[in-house]
Amino acid sequence: MDKKTRGFRISFLHVFLAIAGVIILTVLGGLVFYYHRFSVMIEQRLSGNLVRTESRIFAAPKRISVGQPISQEELAAYLQSNGYTNSKVADSVGQIHTTASSMEISPSANSYFAGKNGLMVDFSRRRIAQIRAWPSGNRLISADIEPEMISGLFGTTREKRRPVAYAEFPRPLLNAILSAEDKRFFEHPGFDPIRILGATVADLRSREKSQGASTITMQVARSFFFSTRREWRRKVKETYMALILEKRFTKERIFELYANEVYLGNRGSFAIHGFGEAAQAYFGTDVRELNLGQICFLAGIIRAPNRYSSAERKPERAAEARDRVLLAMQDNGYISKEQVQEAKKMPLHIVSGTYGAGRAGYFVDMVKDDLLDQFAEQELNSRNFRIYTTLDVELQQAAAAAVDWGMKNVDLQLAKKYALWKKRGEAVPFPQVALVAMNPHTGEIKALVGGRDYANSQLNHALSRRQPGSAFKPFVYAAAFENALDERDPVLLPTSTVVDEPTTFYFDNKEYTPNNYGQEYYGTVTLRDALVHSLNVATVQVAQQVGYGRIVKFAQRLGFDSDIKPTPALALGAYEMAPLEILAGYTAFANYGTRCEPTFLQKVVSGAGDLLENNKPMRKEVLDPRVSYLVTNILEDVLNRGTGAGVRSRGFRFPAAGKTGTSFDGWFVGYTTNLLCVVWVGFDDNRELGLSGATSAGPIWTEFMKRASMLPGFSNIQAFERPEGVVSVSIDSETQMLATPECPNVREEVFIAGTEPTEFCTAHPSRE
Repeated sequence: MDKKTRGFRISFLHVFLAIAGVIILTVLGGLVFYYHRFSVMIEQRLSGNLVRTESRIFAAPKRISVGQPISQEELAAYLQSNGYTNSKVADSVGQIHTTASSMEISPSANSYFAGKNGLMVDFSRRRIAQIRAWPSGNRLISADIEPEMISGLFGTTREKRRPVAYAEFPRPLLNAILSAEDKRFFEHPGFDPIRILGATVADLRSREKSQGASTITMQVARSFFFSTRREWRRKVKETYMALILEKRFTKERIFELYANEVYLGNRGSFAIHGFGEAAQAYFGTDVRELNLGQICFLAGIIRAPNRYSSAERKPERAAEARDRVLLAMQDNGYISKEQVQEAKKMPLHIVSGTYGAGRAGYFVDMVKDDLLDQFAEQELNSRNFRIYTTLDVELQQAAAAAVDWGMKNVDLQLAKKYALWKKRGEAVPFPQVALVAMNPHTGEIKALVGGRDYANSQLNHALSRRQPGSAFKPFVYAAAFENALDERDPVLLPTSTVVDEPTTFYFDNKEYTPNNYGQEYYGTVTLRDALVHSLNVATVQVAQQVGYGRIVKFAQRLGFDSDIKPTPALALGAYEMAPLEILAGYTAFANYGTRCEPTFLQKVVSGAGDLLENNKPMRKEVLDPRVSYLVTNILEDVLNRGTGAGVRSRGFRFPAAGKTGTSFDGWFVGYTTNLLCVVWVGFDDNRELGLSGATSAGPIWTEFMKRASMLPGFSNIQAFERPEGVVSVSIDSETQMLATPECPNVREEVFIAGTEPTEFCTAHPSRE
């Protein structure tokens, strides 16, 4: 070899080594750069929190009481599903410690009860035998425990999570997830060369990318730091991040992050993240209570969660996901062939209908809109606020179930009514609904359903203004009864009479001719009977005697909109009001003259534990308790023998008062001593429903109240207490005078003291 050739080779080698050195240094520099960058990202993103930093919305605290039928295991499952742990964990809401028959509940700084003492609960025969304050030992009849989370993310995308610590994660579910997603997870360094090779071979055989090679660690890297876009640059970064994660965290911690973050489909309007929440969303139970088939279903839906979100309607898909993981677990030696066959035979029992708090999307929107008036959206999304509301989860579920049941009934009635439409090939109109229930003594909204399906329509009909019809009439009669207090003529009592017959009223040089529902007229009637039977003409007669202007001022005093006009039509609810507005007005009747402003926020706490907002009930005395009671007493009669009698025929027997309303829509408003509820049914385009409030909204109200009365917090329903200054006397039904032994039809009537009749009936003389 000549010198020239040798020199060329040496020069080429030098150049090659220089280029290689530059490449190596560049790669090393890139690795160092990205190691530092990814380490910072990990430190910022995963510095102790199991879930994303976000504001969370909670329901009201759950009440437990002595004698309540709940077992120790059930109460423990509830607390664990809402953040309590058996050992001290940094992110936990509190700790529970159990013995054979008792449970100590100790809230942490992350609890609704932060800074307060705990409870000791004793059990006997699957009931609460005793509740004691801890550590004082003072006995309690009832106590509040941790509220349930409604929504895990306060932003444009709603998500729900229930973190589960690795130490409490069920071993069978761990094995199922490993079998489905990454069977060598505890062996590889963050990526799996064997799996990558297998996936490559499978892709070459199918001539398309059909196999995934991402490990659980790589999926954690993708979930927390990268997009899901398929490109090789992201895959390289994801793999490198996975290697760094494996160096920074234990396998157990990585699995914990994955198990609490992984997306597992949508239920209702919520995205489900993590297996703790998925167990509740799909099966209505704690993750520790799942059977083998349910475990394999959850592990099986990781690959295509949206495909299985509606698995209750497509059981073949659910079986497909379950069976795939069952066979994988068998292949990996976790279960036997017999266990596979047994699990396949067991029904999955995927829950259908409403999820979580049941159509809470409308309620959450109200909370969001209110908070956006005080905080920036970025702040709400990033500062980990804990937002505690007034919502009662069990009552919300009862409301959703009642609406589902009742609207099927409405659909059936409309199907008959619109049979002709179907013959013409036209669609039957789709009615909407709203239900709001509140504590009448505090104004706290306990349940709210703003429509039939939040996913299809986010319009909150509880806030939509419509004509309330006869649901407004009690305010006309309340204004009338105030005349007795002011000694204003005419003094109008429940026994005062008006004439109910076809009548044309004149006002402002205009004619107004109302009709009774069904064109039925009663002649001379008492004010009690006029309201009990919801007589339109008689009610306008009353309004005319009181004065339309006085009724407007009365309504405004009770909190109604100033747009109400002093016309005859106001007596029949012709001016638009929202269901929530009507409900607030009725608090003056249910709360003995005190109006309560509707509230849905209890308090807002920052991630650091600072109290940012703490709402108290807003009450205002707007009506004399005696007048309020007179109206309530007549509204009791509405349910017993008037337009609301369907409530009794459908089996609701507790003391209650209520009023139907029929305009273009159907209304029902009613209350007991502990719960006030309004139901509205109608069309979005304001066309006439064609059904009375008694047959459309009334059954929904009744079904809801029946369900509510079976819940521990709402079962103690008492009779309405007669306030001081109201007397009850026996009168003759014909003459409205004091009854004598000879009167054939005697009834009790209530009066403001001093206005009761003083003369005895002379229409039925003694036969002696």
